[in-house]
Amino acid sequence: MTFRRFLATAVAGAVSGAVAAVLVPTAGHAAEKANLLLNWVPTADHSPYYYAKAQGWYEKEGLDVSIEAGRGSGVSAQRIGAGNTEFAVADMATALVAKSKGADIVAVMTVYANSPQGFYWLNSSGIKGPKDFPGHKLGNPPGDASRVMWPAFAKAVGIPADSVSFVNVSPQAKLASLKSKAIDITSDFYNEHDLKVREFGKDLGFLAWRNIGLNLYGNSVIVNGDYLAKNRDTVAKFVKVSQKAFAACVADVSPCLKALMASVSGLDEANQRDQWNRIKELMTDPTTTGVALGAFDGKRLAGDYDLVKTYFGMEKDFDIAKSYTNDFLDKSVKMPK
Repeated sequence: MTFRRFLATAVAGAVSGAVAAVLVPTAGHAAEKANLLLNWVPTADHSPYYYAKAQGWYEKEGLDVSIEAGRGSGVSAQRIGAGNTEFAVADMATALVAKSKGADIVAVMTVYANSPQGFYWLNSSGIKGPKDFPGHKLGNPPGDASRVMWPAFAKAVGIPADSVSFVNVSPQAKLASLKSKAIDITSDFYNEHDLKVREFGKDLGFLAWRNIGLNLYGNSVIVNGDYLAKNRDTVAKFVKVSQKAFAACVADVSPCLKALMASVSGLDEANQRDQWNRIKELMTDPTTTGVALGAFDGKRLAGDYDLVKTYFGMEKDFDIAKSYTNDFLDKSVKMPK
């Protein structure tokens, strides 16, 4: 072998080895595992996380993200407070109550910038609006947030708090109970508004809480405060990718729903698409269109704190400014107006 040929062979081998070293991660550069606990079973509002994972966006940032179905915001808040999951989705009011009980929780991105809470009734029952609620039966679960917050709602619309009778109804039985007239009014999230429209048509009456000034922040991404302090880079990467994914799904939800349904069985695509269109409404407010997609407004959150303290109760006061941060959001990524 000539020297020139030897040199060419050596260089080619060195380049090949370098490429292999880049493509094959070593033990010291393995992707960092991070678990995302959802607030409930996966549906359209969770599709951006599945889309980001399917696109390899978390992986490109060095994160090995697993997505775990949830069992309610209370469980999400407890798990984050205990520090046994890296990220979780939870209703913000629930997170604030948990924080008052000692859970070290910080919200890093909001999804529902508007409250998803609303009341539904049938116009044929004689109810035309909340002024007609007195004397009627309101059905929902005993621990339903709308039942806890009922005094605030009653005050906002100008009716006595004791003017309705409550009927215990499971979440799955709300629509059937309304249809059978076992109840006259029920509470439910706005996500599945279209299912109710298809079921009842023009007979359906509806009032969104956000339209009467009761507009608490809803589902948000939360982390443990101590974990955040020690893993700011990891949190920054997760929020960066998740915010990017939500923006992509706002632009075109089709690939996002495809990613969701590839991982979750039993979902109807048309229903999920309807849900996503409603979720986009819940994601849109002056802060998410003017500051950043996923951003909190401190003054609004302070108002939420006061409402939660009044109606849900706080075991211990805390500084609301330390319960959230917008630091990890890309300010160039905004919800369309």
